[in-house]
Amino acid sequence: MKIAVIYNRESKKVINLFGLPNREKYGLAAIKRIVTALKKGGHHATAMEGDKDLIDKLEEFMPRALKGERPGMAFNLSYGIQGQARYTHVPSILEMVGVPYVGSGPLAHSLALDKVVAKMLFVQNGIPTPEFAVLNNPDSQMPEMDYPLIVKPKNEAVSFGIKVVNNPEELKEAAATIFKEFDQAVLVERYIEGREINVGLLGNGSNLETFLPAELIFGDTGPKVYTLEDKKHQSGRDIGIVCPAGIDKAVFEKAQKIARKAFEALGCYDCARVDMRMDAGGNLFVLEINSLPSLGEHGSYVAAAGAMGMDFTALANRMVEVASARYFGTPNPPEISKKIRDPRQGVFAFLTERRDQLEKRVEDWSNISSRSDDPVGLRMAANKLDKIMGEIGMKQVKGLTDHRDVWTWESPLGMSRGTLLISHMDVPVSPYLGLEQFRCDPEWLFGEGVGSSRAPLVQLEYVLRALKHVRKFKSSRLGVVCYADEGRDCEESAEIITRAAEKVDRVMVLNSGNLGDRIVISRRGQRNYRLTVEGKSLKLGQGGRVREVMRVLYKKLDQVSELSNRKHRLGVAAVDIRTEAFPQRIPHRARVTLQVSYPTQEKMRELERAMKQILKGEGLRWDLALVSDRPPMVEQRGNGHMIDELMALAAEWDIPLSTETSLWPSSAGLVTPPVPVLCGLGPVARDLYTAREAVSRMSLVQRTLLMAQYLLILTEK
Repeated sequence: MKIAVIYNRESKKVINLFGLPNREKYGLAAIKRIVTALKKGGHHATAMEGDKDLIDKLEEFMPRALKGERPGMAFNLSYGIQGQARYTHVPSILEMVGVPYVGSGPLAHSLALDKVVAKMLFVQNGIPTPEFAVLNNPDSQMPEMDYPLIVKPKNEAVSFGIKVVNNPEELKEAAATIFKEFDQAVLVERYIEGREINVGLLGNGSNLETFLPAELIFGDTGPKVYTLEDKKHQSGRDIGIVCPAGIDKAVFEKAQKIARKAFEALGCYDCARVDMRMDAGGNLFVLEINSLPSLGEHGSYVAAAGAMGMDFTALANRMVEVASARYFGTPNPPEISKKIRDPRQGVFAFLTERRDQLEKRVEDWSNISSRSDDPVGLRMAANKLDKIMGEIGMKQVKGLTDHRDVWTWESPLGMSRGTLLISHMDVPVSPYLGLEQFRCDPEWLFGEGVGSSRAPLVQLEYVLRALKHVRKFKSSRLGVVCYADEGRDCEESAEIITRAAEKVDRVMVLNSGNLGDRIVISRRGQRNYRLTVEGKSLKLGQGGRVREVMRVLYKKLDQVSELSNRKHRLGVAAVDIRTEAFPQRIPHRARVTLQVSYPTQEKMRELERAMKQILKGEGLRWDLALVSDRPPMVEQRGNGHMIDELMALAAEWDIPLSTETSLWPSSAGLVTPPVPVLCGLGPVARDLYTAREAVSRMSLVQRTLLMAQYLLILTEK
């Protein structure tokens, strides 16, 4: 891969020298060391200044990839040249021109560099940090805090202007120096007497690695803080680093937990270093987070990586892999080539080259409103999907299509004894929920039904297109069922889904994957009952032997709820109650919706008998009617082979994957034994059926790749 190591050191190539100049510099030896390490990792690396010519230099070094080349990346070391929030300048340029890069984005850098805002976020997120005050100008009132205190510029790094003060006079003097030299507000912070602990981080999300805590050893002379003179080796003392730090296990683990929380609170990516102080009682306090941790040879971040078993070459290349995973969904982007003989690599290249297309397709689908109660929108969605299936070469199966609630297509070889893919095109959300517009951030895609419906539809399309691209589509035995009544408990589509599943050897349901990169191997069933209870119409306060409907109902519902049994995986709850009453009288009739979760039909029959035994008598008329039933997805013997094959593929392509059981029902429960079925194979989603619904951008390409590779293997059997 072509990697541009971008730094700021000598160049003053700007239109005007204007604003606060940057005082931080990366050493030439450190830059050369990074470039050498990347070359040892097999990359084509070069270093360049992050000045006004950066875009031209990048375009010259890494033009649009040609045949056999890999997409390039920037390794960002830039501190900026001048002005505010300097750490954000180069990342912002890279974002604008579309060059992926190692390290945090502009927002995280800006938050981390502004020490006051960072501390406010720490406080908001329950992260311990020393109490502080801010002096906004030389006339600001001195804070009433116990001495000693430590003062530093609000928006600087590398210990610029830092000083420990012991009385108001020293505080005023130190603050005046900062106002004069840095022309910015002063952060005044309680000085924590104790040990300094640094914790490095590497990775993102569930793959975020926390380094072993490192301790700075200051010796017996000078202040117990890491000054600028120390970093420049001008203080006359050597600051040692011990990793792992000599702290007990509980504090050790707490430091790592706090560091991770700080990393996530500021929205950092790829790498960072969290600096803390530990007092005599073992209490930890976050001083700041370095979103651009120094890769200097003698720094604590590099030392901690070494203690984790990574030499400098391994560390630098691991940082590239981490960023590649964030951008591309896989650690190693494919070589771009129009003709790849190996179908597996061909599928890989086809999909990873089209990540932007996949996300644009998700946006297109999100802009089509097809909620479960919207027949016009559902018709539009069905027409769109039918057109896509036709373009690919799938043909509609007449006996398994009703053109209203369910559509079925099959490949030219047919689907008999092959694989059936199941998805749905309706968005099962409340009609009262506002329409969510499509948007994205570095990790997630947001929008109407983006996780529950839209991303799985795109996954389905591109799995088939990938097979067609490598000329394996015509030799595949595939069926696709897409239904439009998920929000109506598959009442109309259930029979056709079951019949379609009986024709194949395996079924894969593209419901969204769960957080933690999980697929589902079994699901509970779910029933909805309508309970109607009716008694005599009574006046308010009327006594006598006649029982009030609502008093009896509440008692009975409490008894029904006690039938819930976690051990037996049974759950019962009243989810809606509506009453009827004549004017000036209390309710004489109530209608209740009861929702039941159950593991097997046998357990459900036992539960129903128990419910009916409770819901009777008391001089009232009771009626318990079944409204809908979504059968459980029962784990079957044949599932194991499918799971083993998928797990092996996931490991080969470095795609995280695990299994779980789920409380929520799905159309997988309509697949009758002995046909093996897996569910939750769609992209990983969160906050389903809410205004915050989102799908993982990385998972979109990962899950599409995983399924395409699996179907490719089946064509070769």
